[in-house]
Amino acid sequence: MSSKYLNEAMIGNQNILATFTSKGELQRLYFPNKDNRQYISFYHTGVQINNSDLIYLHDDINNTYKQYYEPDTNILNTEVTNSYFNLKMLQTDFVPIKENVVIKKYTFINDSKIDLDVNFFIHSELYTDRNNLVGAKIIDRGVMQYAHDFVVSTFTKQEKIAGHQINGSKEKIKRCEIYDKDYIGMSNDASIKYTIGTIHPNEKKELVIYIFVDENKNISDMEDEIDRITRLDVNKEYSNTKSYWTKYVKSHNSLNLKEGKNSYEDRILEIYKRSILLFPLLSNPETGGIIASPEIDEDFTRCGRYAYCWPRDAVFITKALDILKMDKEAEKFFKVFCKKTQSKSGMWEQRFFTDGRLAPSWGYQIDETASVVYGVYEHYLYSKSDKFLKSVLPMCEKAVEFLKKYSKDWLGIVGKDERDKDIVQEEIERFVNRQGHKYHISYDLWEMCEGIHLYSIASIYSAFDSMIKIYNVLGKDTSNFENNRLKEEKINKSKKELEVLLVELKKYINENLYDDEKKSYVRNTEDKQMDISILGAVVPFNVFKPKEKKVLNTVERINMSLRTYTGGYKRFESDHYNDGAPWVIANLWMTLYYIETGEKKKAKETFDFVVKTAGKHSYLGEQIDNNTLKPSWVIGLGWSHAMFITVLEKLYK
Repeated sequence: MSSKYLNEAMIGNQNILATFTSKGELQRLYFPNKDNRQYISFYHTGVQINNSDLIYLHDDINNTYKQYYEPDTNILNTEVTNSYFNLKMLQTDFVPIKENVVIKKYTFINDSKIDLDVNFFIHSELYTDRNNLVGAKIIDRGVMQYAHDFVVSTFTKQEKIAGHQINGSKEKIKRCEIYDKDYIGMSNDASIKYTIGTIHPNEKKELVIYIFVDENKNISDMEDEIDRITRLDVNKEYSNTKSYWTKYVKSHNSLNLKEGKNSYEDRILEIYKRSILLFPLLSNPETGGIIASPEIDEDFTRCGRYAYCWPRDAVFITKALDILKMDKEAEKFFKVFCKKTQSKSGMWEQRFFTDGRLAPSWGYQIDETASVVYGVYEHYLYSKSDKFLKSVLPMCEKAVEFLKKYSKDWLGIVGKDERDKDIVQEEIERFVNRQGHKYHISYDLWEMCEGIHLYSIASIYSAFDSMIKIYNVLGKDTSNFENNRLKEEKINKSKKELEVLLVELKKYINENLYDDEKKSYVRNTEDKQMDISILGAVVPFNVFKPKEKKVLNTVERINMSLRTYTGGYKRFESDHYNDGAPWVIANLWMTLYYIETGEKKKAKETFDFVVKTAGKHSYLGEQIDNNTLKPSWVIGLGWSHAMFITVLEKLYK
């Protein structure tokens, strides 16, 4: 799995997410959620031409490749041309909107002057473990690979298999010599063969492969489902899928972007449309949870994995959803996912599965909790729904109570002996710094440094400010509260307390996180390095105005220390992650700042870097390789696309 880092393309529907390499190899297949479970160790396809050895479609020295999406859709085409035999193979992959099946349509075209006798092979291996052992069963049209919980079936509409091997096919398949007397076995990999037959010069033939994912049921029920799938009209499913996505893009073109006047504007439009098509592939339609990105590194070789929902990341993505008129999806995140995942203390942990279950985590981040409260009010600014605010008010109040007690401790407003021993405090006291400091442990937003961070404080500031605004909105109509007088008294008391804390937080930043020698704000109280997240105190959290002298000094130092020779910005000084490559969101953060200051030229320069370094299919990565100016890690990062949409709103509104 260590070689499967980059997902160059992806397709899916509400329940399925499938990712591909630039050569059309299916890398990952998720069902029923976008983060759990993933079935495929590998799924290789190949052809035998005129008794040759196996020619892998995804890996042969004589193959050339061209890959592209059908315009404005999540339908992927990969053209594979074998120059030795002059056989052109068009692979079209798509997932119907209402069926949990990946359809792979192959068109074989003979561009040579001789007849080509072609056989098609599939060799697939599923993940297996002691508690969920995978086996295989050959059926007339293909193979069922199954465990206790699931079945992944590969089959065709009409063609019966011409050969198969369940056990020991890994070496034999390379010579196209698969053979097995057994129709059922305990191996987690299996090979099958289809006869395409003789293709005359200038003739073409087709083969349609279905990959059907389902829970393991009674065998007769599974056979019935396979029979049902084979009766689907593939051309109709293709047409319906294409129509669905083109209408989806059109209906969510809320910024009314038109066809560009030049290649630069066309590129912006393509990234914009690809963003619209990406967000539903990252989202759980039942809970509103949103993964950061399709998974890239299951073996933890370079990161802690990405296919989870961070509340913070998702909040910024909901901003993009609101901009794109995906308001129902954004609201579901707050009303369903956030309510489902909030702890009794009021806090949110680092990350979750999109169904709301706690995901593997390694530390606490205070901005995860603060970001949700900030995001609630930001969503209100688009929805203008008092009903929404009222529905999430108790959730926000619990979060703010947690944030207040967290802040008061290190601000020194309440002495340690005076604290109430409630569930919130008990949870807080577990976060005392290991080095003996009085501060609670909190990672920064990059999840690398523990301590007191400017970005984290700014997020808390914004949460408190948002809570005051929420109270003000709901306070305009006293019918929003039961037992009005008591509730109003409680709200007024809370607002006054929050107003005091806003002053104290800002004071703390200026006294402890501004370096007089550097003449700039610094990222934390320990290493005092420059960090792009310092801009969070201006955009989006509005602690400071963009043209304040201290802010201007800070931005000047950011440009001196974080801007690379290509025009891309690193996260922070001495950033070694992925060789210290520039981050897309760092550039977009600078763009948002320059838009606020009205510096259009600088905004365009920082934005241009993002546009010119987008991936082949207009996906934005997490980082960019300074040498190749291509995405070098996490292609299709939700946060990058979300900030891109946020920038576009400010540029085109």
